Amino acid sequence: MVTRPLDSRAAFLLSQIGYHVSYRLTEQLARLDLDPAHFAVLGHLAAADGRSQQELADLLRVHRNAMVGLVDELEERALVTRRPHPADRRAHAVHLTTHAREMLETIQSEADALESEILAPLNKTERTTLLPLLHRIAAHANLPQESTPAYNAAAAHAADDLNPPNNTRAPGPECTQPIT
Repeated sequence: MVTRPLDSRAAFLLSQIGYHVSYRLTEQLARLDLDPAHFAVLGHLAAADGRSQQELADLLRVHRNAMVGLVDELEERALVTRRPHPADRRAHAVHLTTHAREMLETIQSEADALESEILAPLNKTERTTLLPLLHRIAAHANLPQESTPAYNAAAAHAADDLNPPNNTRAPGPECTQPIT
């Protein structure tokens, strides 16, 4: 039986890179007492403030009840406010606070630094080529551009790894070593 080495499989490498980036981003967000789901909500509101909770749930592909919980958590931290939706009396429009906008600047700066670090081995031409290729793969898989269930699941898993149960341990440096 002939098997291909894992490091010759694009899907495996993409999975490994995705896990690594997700884990690193989750670490950064944890320092701000946020998780990737919070960041996704804040990011969508930064792009279009005043979205309804249902719009946010649809964008993140989560159940509306889960979105209510996320917005509750963000509201408790004074990062968002709910106001009556101007077009639908039954709905709430969710708005970023000034504190959230300031926090997003910090997060964006850290995310940019992480991206630069991850892409450091690539020259400018390779970096320019990579993003459209990744978009094509994502489009072929029918993934939304801004957030995907796979990302949310990977991010949640990475968050679990940051706070593992007593009988396990978080991934160490060996998880980030290149495959040889």
